[in-house]
Amino acid sequence: MPLNVSTAFQLLQQLEDTELHVEWQLSQQLAGAVLLGALEARRRRAERRRHSRLYLCRPQLLPNPRVETPWQQLYASQNNRAFITTMGFDTDTFDKILHGGFRATWNGMTIPRRDVSLTGNPRLGARSLDAAGALGLVLHYLNSTMREISLQQIFALIPTSVSRYITFGLQILLGVLKKLPKAHISWPRTDSDFDEFNSLIIARHSRLTGAFATIDGLNLPVETAEDEELENATYNGWKCDHFISSVLVFSPKVQGP
Repeated sequence: MPLNVSTAFQLLQQLEDTELHVEWQLSQQLAGAVLLGALEARRRRAERRRHSRLYLCRPQLLPNPRVETPWQQLYASQNNRAFITTMGFDTDTFDKILHGGFRATWNGMTIPRRDVSLTGNPRLGARSLDAAGALGLVLHYLNSTMREISLQQIFALIPTSVSRYITFGLQILLGVLKKLPKAHISWPRTDSDFDEFNSLIIARHSRLTGAFATIDGLNLPVETAEDEELENATYNGWKCDHFISSVLVFSPKVQGP
């Protein structure tokens, strides 16, 4: 039986609607597959990080950074040998830095954060460390090559706090040391200064004419990633160890405190 134009048009319209519906279903299925694939990839990445995670979370740390931590025990001892071993300074020098501007700046400034206004009032009670603890953390960081996990254990801090406090504390320490006369580092400026230093050296080493200081070098080991690809992207992968080379210059003029 021949179809009239109206019936044929309706059939064509139904076919087009069916094709559009099938295409829509396929696109939805494809989008769902892509979403599931992304979620699975994220889950696998999280699983890999969990096994290779090189930091500690709060459940693995002491509950209160201000109570009975290894740092609190060390600070309470006020032992010169312990201070020098861990931070490079004796107790008197530590206190001079602390009271020479570090405490006032730590207590008077807001720690930079994305969710905090820099013009807001500091919330000292919400900080995990007081000024002495922050200075201790920075000096521990500068005086050794210990891993961040060790700093977390000593100060009972989560990774974000360790990183944020070190960054903020280093800025404060630099500003304080620039203002302390005994922390000032400079070369001799005049001929008389060079002659004075040289005469002190000649008095002990008669052949060292023209010398004005003693120089030494120090290679500080650098911690590298256990992931070979990350290490090779950051350092020279052909070298088995990595160091920061430091040059130390000592004046022959010894001055008492």
